[in-house]
Amino acid sequence: MIRSAVSRKAWQHHFFYRKEVWKTTWKFKLAALLLLVIAFASTRKIWSLKLAQSLVCAETSGPSDALLLENFDSDYLVFERAEALRRAAVAPRALVPMIGVREEDLSNSYQLVFAKAMARMARLPDIEPVAVPNRDEPISLNAARQIRDVLVSKNVKSIIVVTPGFRSRRSFLVYDSVLRPAGIRVGCAPVLGTKRKENWTVTWHGIQDVTEQFVKLQYYQLWVLRNIR
Repeated sequence: MIRSAVSRKAWQHHFFYRKEVWKTTWKFKLAALLLLVIAFASTRKIWSLKLAQSLVCAETSGPSDALLLENFDSDYLVFERAEALRRAAVAPRALVPMIGVREEDLSNSYQLVFAKAMARMARLPDIEPVAVPNRDEPISLNAARQIRDVLVSKNVKSIIVVTPGFRSRRSFLVYDSVLRPAGIRVGCAPVLGTKRKENWTVTWHGIQDVTEQFVKLQYYQLWVLRNIR
């Protein structure tokens, strides 16, 4: 009997083995989670500022041929900032893309009416609308490519992109990647309103905006910009 049990163990080890497994308890998991939350909260001022700074382009407001007002979300502060730059003699012209509008529909577009109303409020005279029909590609890339053709036809050699702050780095990267090969120098003027790099975590809307722009920036950097032709 003893010899039979020993023989069985001798062949079983060729097919089976036993090991000791250690697993964490729920108390350990809870303690680790609490420590993570505490560390996250105590360093919030540091990482939140760094995150916001990574989304905002470096401002370059030297003399240029034109201002390009990103009008994707109809932000009045963009028009107000453009007027301040015009008064400072940074650029004499203001181009405003009309997203999803064809050239033949431009004069009757509600976007143009709305843009002119905001320009009047900001005291920004003579905006130049640019029709940007929809195409099967990301909105920013589509706009940059069509605007490039317009700028080349108007002999514009330098622009400053006036754009909402937390999307400004992505916008600058897209326009620079598309326009620089065409010989057009691109600058950037980020527009920050009440949501700033220091306080965006205070409101849910600020957190939502920064999170969305961070995800989009990674997508553009990892995929869209690498496939620009």
